Amino acid sequence: VQLVESGGGLVQPGGSLRLSCAASGFTFNAYVMSWYRQAPGKERELVASISTGGGSTNYADSVKGRFTISRDNAKKTVYLQMNDLKPEDTAVYYCYVRRRANDHWGQGTQVTVSS
Repeated sequence: VQLVESGGGLVQPGGSLRLSCAASGFTFNAYVMSWYRQAPGKERELVASISTGGGSTNYADSVKGRFTISRDNAKKTVYLQMNDLKPEDTAVYYCYVRRRANDHWGQGTQVTVSS
């Protein structure tokens, strides 16, 4: 299993970023995919999850209405569109899949929201 995130960076408050996670090594369309984040000094937290077909999503309360998770099963990629970013969204963002009772994480991509 390999998960490779991209798309992070430095953005001003109110700005947008789109994260991508390219997956390989497993049957992508058979698994729920998630994004987590971890800010300095804080525990890793679930940001959003998406069902295998993409028809069901859920979000942390802190990002509802601002972030959108989506997936392209043909491209084996999951996305996180982040709008109206706030300084408190600053964190390392991780792609995650639980497969056969094992947790798999990407290497993470840094998102920094600052003026």
